[in-house]
Amino acid sequence: MRMFLFLFAVFFFLAPARSGSIGSKCYRLKGRCANRCQINEELVGLCQKFLKCCVTLQSCWKNE
Repeated sequence: MRMFLFLFAVFFFLAPARSGSIGSKCYRLKGRCANRCQINEELVGLCQKFLKCCVTLQSCWKNE
């Protein structure tokens, strides 16, 4: 019984939060997670659940 309670506590309290759904943010909140990037976006990383982190391309003259 103690083992069951211990495992329950571990899985309940330490389970990872759900994230990576469509529309969630990535790359320091400047990108978005999606199944595939659009034409004006580039792939900069991966999100959870096999989604791609896409960031909108900027022209050279618009860089800060």
